[in-house]
Amino acid sequence: MGKETDPQDRAALEQKVADMVQQSKMLESYLNDILTRESALSRLIEEANLASEALQALSGESDTDSMIPLGIGIYARSTIGTLGNLLVNIGAGITVEKSKASTIDYVESRIKEFELGIRQLTLQKQQVTARLNQIQNEINAVIQNSTSK
Repeated sequence: MGKETDPQDRAALEQKVADMVQQSKMLESYLNDILTRESALSRLIEEANLASEALQALSGESDTDSMIPLGIGIYARSTIGTLGNLLVNIGAGITVEKSKASTIDYVESRIKEFELGIRQLTLQKQQVTARLNQIQNEINAVIQNSTSK
C-alpha cells in the first residue's frame, strides 16, 4: 500500500511546486511592470522639476532668450516676450491658459501626485518581493523535504 501512495504524494508535490513556480513567474512579471511604471514616474518628476525651475527663472518683465525643442534633440532659438499667461495641457488634448504663479502651482501639484505614485509603487514592490521570497522559501522547503525522504 505504501507504494501506491508514494507516487501520488510525489505527483502532488510536483504539482504544488509547479503551481508555486507559475505564481512566481506571474509575480515577477508584475514586479517588472511596477519597475517600468516607477521608472516612468521618476522621469516625469525630473521633467516636472525642470519645468518648475524654468518657469521660476522666467522674468515677466523683459524678453528672455530661449530654445524651443522641435524634437529628437533639435532646437530653434526664440525670444520669449513679456510673460503673460501660459498654455497648460491638462490632459485629453485640452489646453488652458494659466498665470505664471498658477502654472507653477499646477506643476508642483503634479510633482506631489507623481511622488505619491512612486511611494505606492515602492510599497507594492516590497509586497511582491516579500511574496516572491516566501514562494522561493516554500519551493526550497518542498524540495529539501522530498530529497531527505
